[in-house]
Amino acid sequence: MKLRADQTGDRGLPMPLWLQGALETAQAAVISALVVVAPIVAVWATAGFQNGQFEVLARLAGQSWLLVHGVPLGLSGAGPATASHGGSGVLSLIPLGLTLIPFLLAWRAGRRLARASYTDQLWQALLGSWAVYAAFGVATGFVCRTADVAINLWYAMLVPLIPYGLGMVVGARREAGSWSRLIGVDAVDWISRTSQHSRWAGSYLASAVKAGFVAAVSALTLAAALLAVDLFIHWNLVVSVYEALGAGPVGGAALTIAQLGFLPNLVVFALAWTSGAGFAMGAGSQVGPLATAVGPLPSIPVLAAIPSGPLGYAFVALIVPVLAGVMAGWWFLREGENHFDEWLAIKVHARWFTATLSTLVLAALVGVAAGLLTACLAWIARGSAGLGRLTDIGPDPLWTGLWVAAEVGVGVMIGYAAGPWLEREKTAGSERHGELVH
Repeated sequence: MKLRADQTGDRGLPMPLWLQGALETAQAAVISALVVVAPIVAVWATAGFQNGQFEVLARLAGQSWLLVHGVPLGLSGAGPATASHGGSGVLSLIPLGLTLIPFLLAWRAGRRLARASYTDQLWQALLGSWAVYAAFGVATGFVCRTADVAINLWYAMLVPLIPYGLGMVVGARREAGSWSRLIGVDAVDWISRTSQHSRWAGSYLASAVKAGFVAAVSALTLAAALLAVDLFIHWNLVVSVYEALGAGPVGGAALTIAQLGFLPNLVVFALAWTSGAGFAMGAGSQVGPLATAVGPLPSIPVLAAIPSGPLGYAFVALIVPVLAGVMAGWWFLREGENHFDEWLAIKVHARWFTATLSTLVLAALVGVAAGLLTACLAWIARGSAGLGRLTDIGPDPLWTGLWVAAEVGVGVMIGYAAGPWLEREKTAGSERHGELVH
């Protein structure tokens, strides 16, 4: 990118990388703000707000932008939102679906900046972009503070950098093709200087962590499918809540967009439900396959799909993390990096003992990796609505991680043990198919 280009064909002076990063970030900040403003303007156009003053709506849009980026908002008891519930609270429940918007914009900006930078110059573009985004966040927090909504300016400056900075790094890595091209450090050369045993141990642990990632993604996918089935079964209840609200076409659309913003949160809630740990929908409540006890819930359509009443066969859902572990165990077998089993087989000649011990160790490592990843997702997805009982919403990260780790570990043992049989069946099927073709 250049600063100017005249008719002679001279491209002019190259734009400094810090300035290009600042411009890319300013563009991303404006686009993400417009995405937040659009539904607010639509509701205002249909007289959906009691107070339709411009400054009130502008502050509401800024507060929504900060919440989308993960900045907690302090709700004062003096405001109308909390006066009916008493006390004050913190709004920290992040709509992860809407957080994907700045993440994807940062991903695009990261790719463009990596394309325009050399390996040892990318830091200039990143520094300029992050400085602008931090300034945008702190300015938004400063302008949008009110007597009813308290905003910590340090949080407003630093927290938005987490999703945005992560998106930029992922995008730059995608464009560069490798970490060595991105940061100038050749990991392959560094690994080649280590001993053979260190390389074997490193590849074994790396494959175990990757298998844990496979288990977590598989569990999330199965939980998402189960959530879709649950919404389909309770669709009549969801529609009844929509009709009872009488929000109109624009209000209903805005409410739907807000619920779609929390869809990734609901998928994590569903994963916690299938693990047996369950999740909370208010202080003192519990929603799980083994027991469900919740109090009065707000009139949000998607909450009507929460399973309630007798759940005689709900315990079958506990098989979801186990199936994810089976997939992870099979994947690890196909990866062919079980160097710990090979080392044990050399040291101890009792194969029944070495095979059992190596499988147990593998199940523990993959289960811990999947459990840690699930615990992080549960911690990100949970939060507080800051009103009344709704100060505890979502799964408990510790218990969810422990349940998932244990169930994935069981599945890994099954998948790794059944993997050779599955591979033989696959090979035999391919051979039969080849014979039919000939």
